[in-house]
Amino acid sequence: QFTTRVVSCRAAELRPEGGGEPVRGFQVVLEDTILFPEGGGQVRAGLGWAGPGRGRFGAGGADVPCPQPDDRGLIGDVPVLRVTRRGPEALHFVPAALEPGAEVLLSLDWERRFDHMQQHSGQHLISAIAEQMFGFKTTSWELGHQRTVIELDTPSVTAEQVEALEKSVNEKIRDRVPVTVRELAADDPEVETVRSRGLPDDHVGPVRVVDIKGIDSNLCCGTHVSNLSDLQVIKLLGVEKGKKNKTNLVFLAGNRVLKSIEQSHSTEKALTSLLKNGPGEHVEAVRRLQSSVKLLQKNNLNLLRDIAVLIARDFKSKPAPRQLFVLHRKEGDSEFMNIIANEIGTEETLLFLTVGDEKEAGLFLLAGPVEAVENLGPRVAELLGGKGAGKRGRFQGKAAKMSRRGEVQALLQEFLSHQNPEA
Repeated sequence: QFTTRVVSCRAAELRPEGGGEPVRGFQVVLEDTILFPEGGGQVRAGLGWAGPGRGRFGAGGADVPCPQPDDRGLIGDVPVLRVTRRGPEALHFVPAALEPGAEVLLSLDWERRFDHMQQHSGQHLISAIAEQMFGFKTTSWELGHQRTVIELDTPSVTAEQVEALEKSVNEKIRDRVPVTVRELAADDPEVETVRSRGLPDDHVGPVRVVDIKGIDSNLCCGTHVSNLSDLQVIKLLGVEKGKKNKTNLVFLAGNRVLKSIEQSHSTEKALTSLLKNGPGEHVEAVRRLQSSVKLLQKNNLNLLRDIAVLIARDFKSKPAPRQLFVLHRKEGDSEFMNIIANEIGTEETLLFLTVGDEKEAGLFLLAGPVEAVENLGPRVAELLGGKGAGKRGRFQGKAAKMSRRGEVQALLQEFLSHQNPEA
């Protein structure tokens, strides 16, 4: 917690991260703040607090982009929904207005902050060791809600290299290496010796250097642990193909590892109950189930084909041929309907076939004389609230309103009565 004073408060809107309508509220500037502002995505500026006064902070160029998410917290009892950076100021978005000049108690969401500290310091450690061991430079990174991704400037990373890297970073954690923060003047010659991409155009005040003793020294804006032992453990989940001959390394650090283990254990317990065997046999049990399902699906398809042929032959065996054939079946697919159409023949008969649940979406097929289908197909799709396409006497597609099949049948009967009044 931190006691500060409100400098300004103005009406503003916040666009939710998941999309949707903007939220009305207020942007508040405080004399000083303990809430870290988001960098706005791939920002190469570092943000280092420059001491009291107007909620300002110094900006230092980072060696890699610094997309650390912002902090959350409370101003009094008003929740802070977003913290962003505008030049040297931190803007706190809140749903209720605050009185300028008022003294307020600022409270930090520590669980969120500590998670970001673990992931960010973990990224510094992994990036430094990956470069020392294999020459893999980090070109960017992303701190996500579930996992963190480091983009390495290499087309591939072997499983052996991932294993060696994980072993090395966890050794450093066990060595309890200190992590310290220094502030240097922007024109200090020592700045040139620290890895950096240079200072951003809107840089104000000192620059901030994060040192992992004997391992890494980096200009950085983010929040970090004070000792590598605070990371607890790092788990490298593996690599994924990146863009432009780069490789993405995915990892978890600290409490995220514990949460992942807890989730995996819960899943394992559920599978043990469902599959009636031990964790070591789960994969083989699922493989057997998949084989059984594939066999059942194949048998089901064969039965559907046989049923389609029998339905068509039964229709053709009637003594008086009919101009319209209508059929709905809950189980079936496009092949089922097309087999019926092929067996009956569509030169003289108009067929309207549907499959699926009557209260949900399904499939439809209109088949018959080419001119009739071209005329009726789009109208049938419109009645069923769906879309379709066709050629050579067949029009088929998806239907959203299967309950309107009766209206389609009435349309087809009316069409046929006009075509052949005597029928």
